[in-house]
Amino acid sequence: MKDTAAVIDESAESGSTDFIRSIVAEDVATNKYGGRVHTRFPPEPNGYLHIGHAKSICLNFGVAADFGGLCNLRFDDTNPTKEEAEYVESMVEDIRWLGFDWGDRLFYASDYFEQLYQYAVQLIKAGKAYVCDLSGDEIREYRGTLTEPGRDSPYRTRSVEENLDLFQRMRAGEFEDGARVLRAKIDMASLNVIMRDPVMYRILRATHHRRGDEWCIYPMYDFAHCLSDSLEGITHSICTLEFENNRPLYDWFLDELEVYHPQQIEFARLNLSYTVMSKRKLLELVEGGYVSGWDDPRMPTLSGLRRRGYTPEAIRELCNITGVAKSNSVVDISMLEYCVRKDLNLRAPRVMGVLRPFRVVLDNYPEGQVEEVEMVNNPEDPGMGTRKVPFSRVLYIEREDFREDPPPKYFRLAPGREVRLRYAYFITCVDVVKDESTGEVVELHCTYDPATRGGSSPDGRKVRGTLHWVSVAHSLPAEVRLYDRLLLSPAPGAGREGSDFKADLNPDSLETLTSCRVEPSLAGAAAGSRYQFERQGYFCVDSVDSAEGALVFNRTVPLRDTWAKIEKAQRQARAKR
Repeated sequence: MKDTAAVIDESAESGSTDFIRSIVAEDVATNKYGGRVHTRFPPEPNGYLHIGHAKSICLNFGVAADFGGLCNLRFDDTNPTKEEAEYVESMVEDIRWLGFDWGDRLFYASDYFEQLYQYAVQLIKAGKAYVCDLSGDEIREYRGTLTEPGRDSPYRTRSVEENLDLFQRMRAGEFEDGARVLRAKIDMASLNVIMRDPVMYRILRATHHRRGDEWCIYPMYDFAHCLSDSLEGITHSICTLEFENNRPLYDWFLDELEVYHPQQIEFARLNLSYTVMSKRKLLELVEGGYVSGWDDPRMPTLSGLRRRGYTPEAIRELCNITGVAKSNSVVDISMLEYCVRKDLNLRAPRVMGVLRPFRVVLDNYPEGQVEEVEMVNNPEDPGMGTRKVPFSRVLYIEREDFREDPPPKYFRLAPGREVRLRYAYFITCVDVVKDESTGEVVELHCTYDPATRGGSSPDGRKVRGTLHWVSVAHSLPAEVRLYDRLLLSPAPGAGREGSDFKADLNPDSLETLTSCRVEPSLAGAAAGSRYQFERQGYFCVDSVDSAEGALVFNRTVPLRDTWAKIEKAQRQARAKR
């Protein structure tokens, strides 16, 4: 895994140029493609987009924007057994939320099915494709290994006329699923196994989310992808590294058909520790009930991150500082959390929220009196102003902010100890009330110092503890969901026989608190609104379960932030060079 301090250091020194932008800049300078830059983001609609896709989205749309070009959104919908309109709709929403727009350039590979079929016919007529009757297992057996060449299919020598007839009958639905496929005739002895007569079309009776039952044969991804790029006039087809071995096939189809030829360039995908990026694995989590759905706030999907309170700006920042590389690596998930904290620190209003309420009575505060305490909404942004929060005789503080027998270096409330209530007064604990049956402390009695209004003492005395609070009579009930990492291992499933990543699931990834209290300014807080609960972390109003009169908050990230210290250390080290 890449060293976390090194990642920030490298990103700070690298600037905005990367090897892909360097290639594009040279192409523009030499007038390749007539000086045009036209990219595309081509997701397969077989799941929800996740944080790994964000890197590709930012890169494709970003390169186009940097060079005054265009970027298409194209759904490579060539496998109807796994694709759904729901996935298309979620992807459109996620990409727009991330901050990108494709204008009127929304396309589908299924838009080109007829043209792709005609291209396949063209290859058959040129003797470059044939219908093969081998089963899937037999095709794999004939393909050979990395050290042994493959063997020709017994159907490789069929005549052009026979292949055309069979392919037309495949389209007409005369054969059962899996009975025949169309394969490219390339080289069964190629050192690149992908080039050993790959399958171009298979028979597949499944209802397509856009084309219905119009087709019973579907093109394979490698055949449809390069030709869709060609038909759309893409200049730079930017792919992740797993497609590097497929580039010769990308080029072969375009060259043999003598059509417009984009350039495929590969880069390293974004991999995060403590995370799985495989759609298949994410689908396992959804279908197995390990999470509540694709938008569960513990999921690395963009919809899950959005529901949890992550901002598009933070995700774009992560993609920026991790850079564009030619080799795979794993980025520590703490970097993502750092980006979120850094962004929310500037934009999130501060509020008081008590997660585990503990009752405090101020014995010398007048009964029935209520005063308004002025609080700063965000110390990082004076323009956000202030708000008034009611203060009264009976308050809630956090249960963990009191210890009857405090350990060393515990500076919060204890018998006889004085602390500060944030923006309000100094208080001193004078008595405790215990449950007679259990001996547990259930209520504190304190006194307050009226001279310390605003949280400071006119005589200059200092207190080391500052607590957040809410008024019992004025606070609102809320449910708070404390999310932790879904997986306990930085490399889920690695180093274990069978490599079942689910064995690394964190049983404590969600804790739901139902007795929380928040300040009254949060009444009617809009779904998706983000706040910093003083001393607790950053929280977001849940977009699914919150309703009028029922506040549900998701914790985005806690306040603890080791990345800020790392970044500061890196800046100081660079300044000394």
